[in-house]
Amino acid sequence: MFWSDVWPYLVGALILGGIGAVGWWLWRTDRLARGRDSLWRQEEAVKAGHRTLAEVDAMTGTEFEELVASLCRRDGCTDVRRVGGANDNGADVVGRLPDGRSMVIQCKRYAPTSTIASRELRDLLGAKVHFGADLAVFVTTTRFSRPSENFALQHGILAVHRDHLGLWNNGAPLLSLTEVNGRGQGDSRHRARWKQAYGK
Repeated sequence: MFWSDVWPYLVGALILGGIGAVGWWLWRTDRLARGRDSLWRQEEAVKAGHRTLAEVDAMTGTEFEELVASLCRRDGCTDVRRVGGANDNGADVVGRLPDGRSMVIQCKRYAPTSTIASRELRDLLGAKVHFGADLAVFVTTTRFSRPSENFALQHGILAVHRDHLGLWNNGAPLLSLTEVNGRGQGDSRHRARWKQAYGK
């Protein structure tokens, strides 16, 4: 056999082997990239929608307002924007519910041992009038006092206390909380467990 007869086959085999190696390398790179992307998306989903209440407690007031705004967007609310800060006229987040009604939200990231007083809900009621909103929502990381809870119910304010915030954070739509508004802070046994957990 002469070299001139063999070399085309050897070159062809080398070319096919090279193409196969490059193809395998591209396939492997694609699989690794897809795996990393999938892992990143899972981590982002956990961060975005499944924060623990302990992580929420560690947020700044602004971060908490941003969390509430992102939960509203997740639930299909539109025109959602954070307006909290100096001269916010009693509103931290405004937007529209999925059914088109306007909403105004007051966010209070307090220690779990604190209690929301009635005056804070009165401020929110004023913000509802100021913004001409259809629904006022008060979101907090703690509890409402009995008078403040009663005030919220009397004036159609959706009072999202710590337990309801946990439900909302874990996937319950905001409007589903209207069905349990004014409830969920528990009986005396629940309050005893609350004091045991948070020290007050």
